[in-house]
Amino acid sequence: MISQRIKILLELNSAGRNSLLSELSMKGISAATLDAMKLVPREYFISEDLYNHAYDDMALPIDDNQTISQPLTVALMTDLLEIKPGDKVLEVGTGSGYQAIILSYLGAVVYSIERIENLQNSAKTAFEDFGINVISFLGDGSAGLPEFAPFERIIVTAGSPHTPLELKEQLDIGGIMVIPVGDKNYQTMTKIIKTGKNKFKVTEHDSFRFVPLIGNSAWDI
Repeated sequence: MISQRIKILLELNSAGRNSLLSELSMKGISAATLDAMKLVPREYFISEDLYNHAYDDMALPIDDNQTISQPLTVALMTDLLEIKPGDKVLEVGTGSGYQAIILSYLGAVVYSIERIENLQNSAKTAFEDFGINVISFLGDGSAGLPEFAPFERIIVTAGSPHTPLELKEQLDIGGIMVIPVGDKNYQTMTKIIKTGKNKFKVTEHDSFRFVPLIGNSAWDI
């Protein structure tokens, strides 16, 4: 069950949340993703002085110089993953926990890895408050979680200079990975479908700006 705080936040600016979801619907986001997002008040993840911007379609700062992604970005990545109930999903970059919660509400079994301990701890509290079970790890997300592979879906919520080989190897055949790839300023949202042991179908979807993916198989600190 969700906590009392979340119940209060869901009522705080429901009109603003519904307006944002209407905008996202007009941009082609699926009803399933929008229904999940409707259950997750963005205020929970940001400081109170930013509440007036909770439903602006923009990234907002959280702790440790990180951000909670733009709602359109979260929605697009979610749609690109084509989540089915029961899908085993690896999330690289837990951040605030917002994306993982939406995936869980869609029925995914989420394994999430975060390199910043403070963010991991905050996200674990969020998972408890939202009444979901995300399997959380602290470590180098670019290396994935080989001991729990394969995954039907992999989502990377930070910009990478390339698609880490380790993550491609941990993707199940028939599985989908969504990852922003590019330089540290702008990345192209990339969807990768694993069609065989070493075969992949790659499509690109718009440009975005993410915090960098830090790790042995991504950017250096």
